[in-house]
Amino acid sequence: MNTPFGLANLWLEGDAITRFVALALVASSIVTWVILLTRFWDLRHLRKLSPELEKFWHATSFEQGIQSFSDISNNPYYQIAKASMESSHHHQSQATNHRELLQTLNYSEWMARSIKNSIDGVAAKLQKGLTFLGSTGATAPFIGLFGTVWGIYHALIAISTSGSAQIDQVAGPIGEALIMTALGLAVAIPAVLGFNAINRANKLLVTDLNRFGNDLLAYFVTGARVHSGE
Repeated sequence: MNTPFGLANLWLEGDAITRFVALALVASSIVTWVILLTRFWDLRHLRKLSPELEKFWHATSFEQGIQSFSDISNNPYYQIAKASMESSHHHQSQATNHRELLQTLNYSEWMARSIKNSIDGVAAKLQKGLTFLGSTGATAPFIGLFGTVWGIYHALIAISTSGSAQIDQVAGPIGEALIMTALGLAVAIPAVLGFNAINRANKLLVTDLNRFGNDLLAYFVTGARVHSGE
């Protein structure tokens, strides 16, 4: 059944700016949901990796502990541990008379810096998509409001041109314009809620990574974190 009101009529009767605003909001909504679903899936996967830390610390050697990690391409714990081992080997392999400037740091400072850099690299990857979510949550309501104002402006022009302001002539165009505000809110609310949820989950994960990094530093400096034969 055809109706003179609704989204279809808004698209058919709207001008280029109205259609552009509608397309921008729809595209933002699609990208928002793709980011949300992808990031929540990644965080769910990362939470499943936490129990592997116990296997790592109960290994009889560091090399055996690294081999206990699964999905090494997407495992931040593995990446930090492997980078730490490589940094340790790099520092110890430098000849005294051919040291790089960074190698003038003592072993403890060098390892602390290397582990921190590894954690910072993982934390940066966790921020993927958050900028878009934050920007969408902040701007989508105003984009929708702009579409509403623009639609009402054209509706009033049409009314003034026709010289009639009967309710059936006013309700349709203004109602369609208000749809843009609702669409803007429908895009912004999931973006804001998702941003907050992902940001909180990222902070908890980074806290775990920092704890793991501190344990790694203690192991490399003192050798006291992994106990052979236990």
